[in-house]
Amino acid sequence: MLISTTNALEESLSQPHESTIEVLRQSGGDILLLGAGGKMGTSLATMARRAFDAVGLANRVLAVSRFSDSSATRSLSRSGVETLQGDLFDSCFVNSLPEFDYVIYMVGQKFGTSTAPEATWATNAFIPGIICQKFANSNIASFSTGNVYPLVGIDSRGSKESDALLPMGEYAMSAVARERVLQYFCQSLDIPAVILRLNYSTELRYGVLVDLARRVFCEEPIPLSTGYFNCIWQGDANNMTLRSLTHVSSPPRVLNLTGPETISCRDVCLRFGELMGREVTFLGSEEPTALLSDSAVACQLLGDPLVNINEMIERTAHWVANSGEFLDAPTHFEVRDGKF
Repeated sequence: MLISTTNALEESLSQPHESTIEVLRQSGGDILLLGAGGKMGTSLATMARRAFDAVGLANRVLAVSRFSDSSATRSLSRSGVETLQGDLFDSCFVNSLPEFDYVIYMVGQKFGTSTAPEATWATNAFIPGIICQKFANSNIASFSTGNVYPLVGIDSRGSKESDALLPMGEYAMSAVARERVLQYFCQSLDIPAVILRLNYSTELRYGVLVDLARRVFCEEPIPLSTGYFNCIWQGDANNMTLRSLTHVSSPPRVLNLTGPETISCRDVCLRFGELMGREVTFLGSEEPTALLSDSAVACQLLGDPLVNINEMIERTAHWVANSGEFLDAPTHFEVRDGKF
């Protein structure tokens, strides 16, 4: 189904699947989202609220962030989500937070690492320890990234959760540090947790597909060195995240959160050209490796994504060709040296 307005998009991204509603009905706990002011936090918090509302539960859903964009707090408030503004570097603020059954940890920094690596390391590797000590009696779902893996052959299914972590660049190294700190505290304090290595979540205002579609629409040459990628519709990623709350363990379970397809950049751009009536040109050729993740385990536990790549392509082409709004947050998925 094509999407033409921002309201319809936000409704789609926050629509809970029936299985998600059932998981939250059975779990019956309150949910705290930390770092909820980013691109994914608003729709995820709203989805949790909608799922509880669907079965008449008054469980709390609290979104915490610095909320530099006030529109996020307004949107969340309209949806019935509680919001609280604060800095997670402030241990006094963290300790003032109430206890919650479930904590979804979304804090992280990626872009700007090359110019201020110390801020990235502090954000990604310091705050998790504070959070684990505060919420030692909670169940935690923490976001991580597929960047913790090395580039792998394009003919593989992608890196598995059990593969060795070989991070490239300071962002990826700090993401491994975030996982290690979480693992240490979750094991020492016996905190049930799940770590979700996400790449790449996409909707119609940002994401790999949007980056490519906008270049095609403007008839800009498409660099092909990173010729393959994974992605997942943000609404599906939200649903799978909420369902993961019942798959926590100590030591933490690790899941690759992405779509099941290995997607060809060339094929996607040619399809965009057809849909938007644009001529497509390319620069270079595909390298034999790319950042790819195998999501088979997550799909088996949490269910397959419902929106497939063809539907994502058609939605994105329609949005771009009809002047939809954008967040102007390029993914830089084509970066191969780990410098962000």
